[in-house]
Amino acid sequence: MILVLPAHALAQSMNADQELEALIPDSAMQNADAWALDTEAARTGAPSDAEVGAIATDVEMPELPGMTIAWPDGSEIPDVQPLSPDPDIEVAEQTTDAAVDALPGQEQAEVVEKLADADIERVGDQVEVAFPRGDAAVAEKADIVARFAALSSLKTNQDDDDNLAQIVRRGRTDRELLVEIMRVHGYYDASVFQSLGGLGERAAGERAEGQRAEGEAAGPRRGPIDVQKVVVRFDVQPGPQYKFGTLAFGDLQAAGADAEALRGAFELNSGDAINSDKIVAERLNLQTALGETGYAFAKVAEPDLLIDHERREGDLTVPVTPGGVYAFGKVTSSREDFLSGKHLQRIAKFDPGERYKKSDVDDLRQAILATGLVSSVTVETREAAKPANGAPGTVDVEVALTPGPLRTLAGLVGYSSGEGFRVEASWEHRNFFPPEGMVRVRGVAGTQEQLAGATFRRNNFLTRDLVLNADLFARNQVSNAFQARTVSFTAGLERQQTLLFQKPLVFAAGIEILATGERDAAAILANQPRKTYFIGALPMRVAYDGSDSLLDPKRGFRVGLRGSPEVSVQDGARSSYGKVQFDASYYQPLGEKLVVASRVRLGTILGTDITNIAPSRRFYAGGGGSVRGYGFQLIGPRDTAGEPSGGRSLSEFSLEARVKTGLLGGAVSLVPFVDAGAVDTTSTPRLRDIKVGAGIGLRYETNFGPIRIDLGTPLNPSPGDSRIGVYVALGQAF
Repeated sequence: MILVLPAHALAQSMNADQELEALIPDSAMQNADAWALDTEAARTGAPSDAEVGAIATDVEMPELPGMTIAWPDGSEIPDVQPLSPDPDIEVAEQTTDAAVDALPGQEQAEVVEKLADADIERVGDQVEVAFPRGDAAVAEKADIVARFAALSSLKTNQDDDDNLAQIVRRGRTDRELLVEIMRVHGYYDASVFQSLGGLGERAAGERAEGQRAEGEAAGPRRGPIDVQKVVVRFDVQPGPQYKFGTLAFGDLQAAGADAEALRGAFELNSGDAINSDKIVAERLNLQTALGETGYAFAKVAEPDLLIDHERREGDLTVPVTPGGVYAFGKVTSSREDFLSGKHLQRIAKFDPGERYKKSDVDDLRQAILATGLVSSVTVETREAAKPANGAPGTVDVEVALTPGPLRTLAGLVGYSSGEGFRVEASWEHRNFFPPEGMVRVRGVAGTQEQLAGATFRRNNFLTRDLVLNADLFARNQVSNAFQARTVSFTAGLERQQTLLFQKPLVFAAGIEILATGERDAAAILANQPRKTYFIGALPMRVAYDGSDSLLDPKRGFRVGLRGSPEVSVQDGARSSYGKVQFDASYYQPLGEKLVVASRVRLGTILGTDITNIAPSRRFYAGGGGSVRGYGFQLIGPRDTAGEPSGGRSLSEFSLEARVKTGLLGGAVSLVPFVDAGAVDTTSTPRLRDIKVGAGIGLRYETNFGPIRIDLGTPLNPSPGDSRIGVYVALGQAF
C-alpha cells in the first residue's frame, strides 16, 4: 500500500504574476516578519501623546483639484440634544392621568359637592347614578335608571380584561346616553357630570426624579389603579321639566261626532310633563281607536314636537287623516276549494254590514291559523265602496292562504304500575272532507286495553268554535275489577278550547249508544259468562277555565260538571239512572319557583241499584290520574274474592307543590304530592274507607307540555296493594 501525504500549501508561487510580485516580493514570502519591520513607519515608531495633542484643529485644509464644495469647518454640526426620559416609566402614568382628566365633568368638583346628599342608584358593579333630593328630585328616577341600566355600555360590556381607557371611552358614551334619556322625560336642560372613584393616590415625592413633566405642578399623584375597583359616577342636575304647550291633531275634526272620543284616546294634554315614550304610546292608542271606530284607512303620521326653551314648553303636532267610516263587506278566499269565503265568514267574529273593527280582522287571521290547516295566511282590507251621503263605505276582507301539512302520524307510549304498558298510534287527515272535516283512525295495544276506532270531526260547524264529533270504536278492557268487550258509537256537539284561544266557557252534549259484554271480578274468578248490556246515554258537560294556561296552569281555577242520563237493558230488564261528576282545581303561585295546586272530584249515580249498572259504568279510584300510590281502579268496595267491584259514589282530593329546581335552564321541577280517595256503594259519599297516597314527581318542561314521572306509595294500603306506584305521562296530573 502506498500512502500519499498532501504537501504544505504556499501563499504564493515564486514564479507568480509580476504585478502581484511587485506588491508582495519574494523576500516577504521567505521572511515575513523581517519584511514587515523593514518599513519607514516601523523604523520611526508611533507619535507620542504630546505630539498628538499639539496637532492644530484649525489647520487649513488643502484644496483638492476639482473640489467646488467648501471643506466643513465644524460650525454646521448641530448640538447633540439629550435623550427624552424612558417612555416605559413616564407614559404609563401620563396615560392614566390624561384619561382621568379627560372625563367630561371631571373638573366639576362643585357639582359633586352639591349632590353629596343624593339618591344614588347602583347600576351594575362599576356604575352609579346620583340624583338630587328635595325640590329638585326627579319623579321619573326609577324609569330613567331602568332604561339606562338596559342600554349602558359600561354595564353591558363589563369584562375582567377591561382597561382604564376602555372604561373612560364607555363612560363618555354612557354620559351622552343619560343626557338623551333625561330629554326623553322632558329634562331638556339637564346636565350630567362624570367622575371616577377607586383610583388611589400617592405623594409627588414618591415619583422618581425627572419623571414629572416640565411645568407640572407639585401635588398628589395617582398610584397604581385596580381597574376592577374603579366606579364611574354620573351626577345628574335635571333642571326644569318641560311641559306640553299646544297640541294639534291635523284633520281629526273631520271625524265629526267621533272626534271628541278619538281625541280622548290620546291621553296627553297641555301642561302635562313632556315624555317622548308616552307620545309614541298615545299615537298607537289613537291609531287603534280609529281602527276600532270604523276608520279602516285612517292614518296617524309621525308626531312633531317643537321645543321652545324660552317658554320651557313643547308644542306637539300629530297629523291625523281619519279617511271616513266603513262597514264590513264580504270575505273572500284565495283557495275556495280548500277554505271557502263562506266558511271563513263563519269563522269571523263580524257579519257583513257591521261597523269595521281592526281587532276583528286580526282575530280572523288568528282563527284561521288555529284551524291547523294553513302554513301562512295574509288578511287584507280593500275598499269596495266609498262613504257617501252620511252612509259608511264598504270594505271587503281578502284572505290569501297557503295550505300546510294536512296529515299526521302520531304515537304515544305510557306505563304505570297499575295499568301496565300502553301503546297508542293514530293517523289523521285534517281536511279529508273540506272544509275542516277531519278523519282519524286510531289503535291501542296495551296490557289492559286493546282498541280500534275511527273518528270524524268538523271544526267550526255551523258557527265558530262549535265542533261536530262522531266516534265509532271496538274495545276490549281487562282489569282487576272487570272485563268488557264493547262496541260504541257516540256523536255530539262541543265548544272546544285551542292553544291559540283558551276559552273560559266550554260545553258539550251528545248521544252515546253501546253494546257491551262484561263480567266483574267475581264472575271472572268463577269463570261465569259475560252479561250483555245495551246502553243509551245523553252525555253532557259544561266547564269554566279561569287558569292562565291550558297545558301547564300556574294561577287561577277550573270547574267542570258532567251529567249523563242513561238507560240500560240487560236480559230484558230495563234500568234508568243518572250519572253526575263534579271537578274543580285551583292553582296558586307562591313566589317565582313554587306553585301549589289542589284538586277535588265528586261523583254520584242516582236512580238504581248497583247490580243494574254495568261494571264499566261504575265509579272506581286509584292510578296516575286519581290517587297515586294505588293501582288502577283498586280503591273501593271489594267482592268476595277481594277484587274491586266499583261503586255509586266517588270522592277524590289532591294537593301538590310544583317546585322549580333551576336545573337545565329551569325546565326541571320536583313535585311532592298527597292524594286521597274513596268509593262507596251508596249514592252519597261516606268517606269511611278513604285511602291516602303520597310521593314525589319529576316534571320536565317541553314546548308541547311537561313530561311527568310520579312515584307514589299508599299510606294505608289494603291487602295486596303494591308499595310503590310508578306513573309516566305527558302533562300535569291535573
